[in-house]
Amino acid sequence: MLFYSDQNSPRLLYMLDLVSNEIFNEPFAQISDREIFISHGGPKLNYSAERLSDCEFFIRPHGLLFENGIREQSITRFDFSGKAAFFGTPGDFPFDIFAAAFFLVSRYEEYLSFQPDKYGRFHHQASLAFRENFLDLPLINYWLEDFKTALRRKFPDLIFRLKDFKFIPSYDIDIAYSYKYKGLKRNLGGFCRSIIQGNWYYLLDRWDVLFNKKKDPFDSYEWLDSLHLYCRTRAYYFFLLAKKQGGVDKNISPDKPEMQSLIRYHASGYTVGIHPSWQSGDEEAVLMAETDTLEAITGSPVKYSRQHYLRMTMPQTYRRLIDLGIEKDFSLGYGASNGFRASITSSYYWYDLKAERKTRLMLFPFCFMDANSFYENRLSPKAAFAELMDYYRKIKQVNGLMVTIWHNQFFGTDPMFAGWKEVYEVFLKDQIYWDM
Repeated sequence: MLFYSDQNSPRLLYMLDLVSNEIFNEPFAQISDREIFISHGGPKLNYSAERLSDCEFFIRPHGLLFENGIREQSITRFDFSGKAAFFGTPGDFPFDIFAAAFFLVSRYEEYLSFQPDKYGRFHHQASLAFRENFLDLPLINYWLEDFKTALRRKFPDLIFRLKDFKFIPSYDIDIAYSYKYKGLKRNLGGFCRSIIQGNWYYLLDRWDVLFNKKKDPFDSYEWLDSLHLYCRTRAYYFFLLAKKQGGVDKNISPDKPEMQSLIRYHASGYTVGIHPSWQSGDEEAVLMAETDTLEAITGSPVKYSRQHYLRMTMPQTYRRLIDLGIEKDFSLGYGASNGFRASITSSYYWYDLKAERKTRLMLFPFCFMDANSFYENRLSPKAAFAELMDYYRKIKQVNGLMVTIWHNQFFGTDPMFAGWKEVYEVFLKDQIYWDM
């Protein structure tokens, strides 16, 4: 499709790439010559201030894509096809879909001043998606479906890309084992804590595991192997490898041979990535040391990552990952609510707003994390399954990419997580199996 604009910018080029990759089999043919555009007889899109011909598809720009710098944007929400929209402009489409989508995928609002959550992160309640009640929707994908319908109405012979639903199961290994390989000091502390709290179940459970009478309650790896094999899914494992344990970094030391063996085992059959510790957010040298550790254990360069506790600061976090050679990051979601942080259910390249350029870092948004349902929303397994299925249906509707986050302890024998193993098994076997 021919695309005309009398202005150009890195933001516009970025959005042309993103949109064309989503709906077409080839990129837009961009031009700035009015006469060539007017004389063109095929499908064409005019992205300028005035209509040039009767046989074009006309979108009047909002202006965001031609701005420099970052400022507060005036946003007025309205409904289009039963869904939220903004940046309304006159034309053949009721709003500037390129500018509106850019505002969301670039995470523009996260560069502005905001009230952080207790961990210093951008809070989901500060987002436009939460305020306007579309956090649970892959809104951009819905917009693109409406955009395709409008284009097809104008150009009936236009051919669009056919997409398939895809699913990526991913796991954060924060605490590989509940008791094993933690050392004498941490286990003695655990025994004392159970005695003080009168929690005799966990005291005896720890005793039995440490004396090899039963399996560690967080050890669900063989079960996950069998599930992946049955459903033919390609899983991603992200390992927390903090050298110094403390705060929310409660992992088993990466110096333990058993921990290294676990990582090497998964690297031999799955995709393994780094789970940068909380400490690494303050010290770049710590992040480098952790990636070096994972590389030494697996013998392969580290290309994948997801932030522990989803600790992110724009644009510093992503820039540091790029500098370390990370190619794909799976952190794009909230740590206190499920949903679509960037309002999209497709992978895409990160745009650095401060530098005004498209980067080589590909982002994989997730929509569901077990910890959000369990700890933040306190959902029962049955209610969490309903939530999971709701996201599944919405993503299937647009043939998008569904990424979920789980933790190994949810599938073990700890009674705290009773019922969650069954939720995941039913979801994979009854739904994902047939999609794969």
